[in-house]
Amino acid sequence: MIGVDGQDSSTRPRAGVLPLRIGEQRSRLAVLVPSTNTVVEAEYMAMAPRGVTVHSGRMMVPAPSVASDDDTSRLLADVREGVPGALRSVMTCRPDQVLLGMSAPTFYGGVAGAEAYEADIAQRAGVPAIAGSTACTLALRALGARRICVLSPYRPVNDREVRAYFTDAGFEIADYHTLLCTSAHQIAEVGEEAIAPAVARLARARPDAIVQVGTNLWFAALAVELERRLDIPVVAINTATLWAGLRATGITDRVEGAGRLLAEH
Repeated sequence: MIGVDGQDSSTRPRAGVLPLRIGEQRSRLAVLVPSTNTVVEAEYMAMAPRGVTVHSGRMMVPAPSVASDDDTSRLLADVREGVPGALRSVMTCRPDQVLLGMSAPTFYGGVAGAEAYEADIAQRAGVPAIAGSTACTLALRALGARRICVLSPYRPVNDREVRAYFTDAGFEIADYHTLLCTSAHQIAEVGEEAIAPAVARLARARPDAIVQVGTNLWFAALAVELERRLDIPVVAINTATLWAGLRATGITDRVEGAGRLLAEH
């Protein structure tokens, strides 16, 4: 089994020893990340199997406020405008796949909207692209989930699109909880004391799985703990997107300690 640090648990290197040698790189994954995001890269790299490297293109977000629907819409516009430049820079490392490390835009327009967004990125990049919305759908289906609960950090303008997407994808939403964060930075500052009780409340609806959206929320590690505690699949969007990217590029390693999705599927 592979650990969350990408190493075989029986042969993990000592601290300070570089994990890869020449010729050991198996896959390069590009990820597009808003400039305000401090979570995606760290969570991906913590879970990536040995030989898989992650490379970022960052979209400039000059106004991080999401205190209102108007602010949120402006931030999403900045993210969309920043995609071409971020993509140009990261594609020079010749990645095998592009992962979309921004969540909200990938839920707009339902399943057709997500597919169109992926297709546009893939056409620009010349390699396949995977959106967080699509990755969550693939993950939930792999886990056999149909009736779900959703955890979100968003404002209503985004939550409406997330609800509509999952409904369009064929899921029944049993319950939905939003943390109503007021800035992109605040999303990364939400602590376990706020997240864990919210997930526990969602679990009372007895869904097949709980899924989290919002890539700047520190959730991948906590999701593993909550999954064990609640005895229900808990899917973090960053885990789902990395998983989908790995499987699409032929990396089938089972990653121990990162939840059921990466360990079993």
